[in-house]
Amino acid sequence: MKKILNKDVSNVVDEMLLGYLTAYKSFYKKVDGFNAFYYRGHREKKVALVVGGGSGHEPMFSGFCGAGLADAVACGNVCASPNPQLIKEAAKSVDQGKGVLFVYGCYAGDNLNFDMAEELLQAEGIKTAHVRVWDDLASAPKERIPDRRGIAGDVFVIKVAGAACDAGFDLDEVVRITEKARDNVNSIGIATLPCTLPGNEKPTFELADDEMEYGMGIHGEPGIERAKMAPAEEIVDRMYAELKKEMDLKEGDEVAVLVNGLGSTPLLELNIVYYDLYRLLHKDQIKVYDADIKSYVTSQEMGGFSISFMRMDDELKKYYDAPCYSPYYAKGSVGTVVKAEGADEDELIEEEEENVVTEITRSKSGVLEELNGEDTRNMLIYVADKVMGKKEYLTEIDSAIGDGDHGIGMYGGMKKAKKRLLKMAGETDVYKLFEAAGTEMLNSMGGASGVIFGSLYLAGAKDMEPKEAIKAKELAAMERKSLHAIQERGKAEVGDKTMVDALVPAADALEANADNSLLDALKAAEVAAKQGVEDTKKYVAKFGRAKSLLERAIGHQDAGATSVWLIFQGMREYVEDKME
Repeated sequence: MKKILNKDVSNVVDEMLLGYLTAYKSFYKKVDGFNAFYYRGHREKKVALVVGGGSGHEPMFSGFCGAGLADAVACGNVCASPNPQLIKEAAKSVDQGKGVLFVYGCYAGDNLNFDMAEELLQAEGIKTAHVRVWDDLASAPKERIPDRRGIAGDVFVIKVAGAACDAGFDLDEVVRITEKARDNVNSIGIATLPCTLPGNEKPTFELADDEMEYGMGIHGEPGIERAKMAPAEEIVDRMYAELKKEMDLKEGDEVAVLVNGLGSTPLLELNIVYYDLYRLLHKDQIKVYDADIKSYVTSQEMGGFSISFMRMDDELKKYYDAPCYSPYYAKGSVGTVVKAEGADEDELIEEEEENVVTEITRSKSGVLEELNGEDTRNMLIYVADKVMGKKEYLTEIDSAIGDGDHGIGMYGGMKKAKKRLLKMAGETDVYKLFEAAGTEMLNSMGGASGVIFGSLYLAGAKDMEPKEAIKAKELAAMERKSLHAIQERGKAEVGDKTMVDALVPAADALEANADNSLLDALKAAEVAAKQGVEDTKKYVAKFGRAKSLLERAIGHQDAGATSVWLIFQGMREYVEDKME
């Protein structure tokens, strides 16, 4: 797929955001050091509204910051949630002492990272709350509404939340109004063409020329049915029937309507969709309070569209109608739009970093009996190179049942970890090296993977007494501690088709061999992790974007578990002096 990108695609989000903020510098200011920004004219002495999520869905979320909308935006990597530190800094940039409300789509990575950010902010005395948008009726049954994904319904919820914040209510009342909006919004979409994520060679899924998929998610998650292409009126009729049934719409009900393009569907076709939709609404005497036909929540060049309804009442109408403005979304007349004069665009331009090439060294040839500081540093750099080299492999695995971003996420996280480790030559504390690598992964990867794989290194090493060398016993204790933190945070168990399926047997193997040599322990952990990867092929996914596939996920291995196996394999290869 042809894409207009610069040579180093690992900087795609940074460059996209800098372009946006440079163009609209009179409205926005970047949060120093983070892919986050805030509206220069945000009102004071009110609850602050912060939105965010993975990039690649523009103009959501960056285009929904401004007068009467969000005060700040936290931008993650493509199709991956922002990390907790980034979210925290975005919130602190607009906190007015009245509390911060986070609004974001309900995805595992976003839930984990925003939850952790709230914990960090609350520890600093900042009151927070969140409203997760779960409007995609195709992604889970009605009895599991909190498991549903957030798609184009974000537009309605953010609009109402922004108006409620600007009305001056306290945090509890803003949450009540925002949740009311969320609970009256439902959406369903179809895909006609796949998208390709920047840096990937293959699309996130495949569709034949004469096929479409009902219920497709905005990351390319499989929908509820693959069907033959049909005329617009037939497609719309089915989608309308699903929405009407879900919302129990009746004669006299009133709805706001959004027909949202997913990226490459032209307005000509979207307008036809609305024409067909309006005829059905009119026939059933369901009133259209307001309608919008735009591409607000996209997925790169994905073809297709979604339909969103928000059931209206007098209260919601008041906040929906309140004026707002951003470069991509506006309603009514806003007299308080702030444009800063003379904003310095140089403050947004950062020097481009060159990739660092390094030669892996060891303290001695042959098998290592222990890991000192320098060997630990070089081993982690070797593991980072190994995982980065498997980007396409991990992407291919993830694309089968996910959105194909795992390889990109691991590449970016390991790249940041490697960069940090290269600057830590001479560090003697082994735990500090693991902690530093994990911190970089946590703060750069985003998504659920950022929290989970950052914790793989970070959680086990954090707060440990300094140690200049470790053997199998210390490594086993560290990985057990990391496993506990990961399961405490993510709640996954063996059999849920996650990285835990490889990490649990690996940690068990390390403990069983804690009194043996470091090499024996790592060999056992590698074998156990590999078996854990194989076992994931038998499981139905309980977490992440593959969970909506149910039995369709059987036969495919989990990408996260595969990464765990590669990490232990890389450690073993370094210790055994059998590096690739």
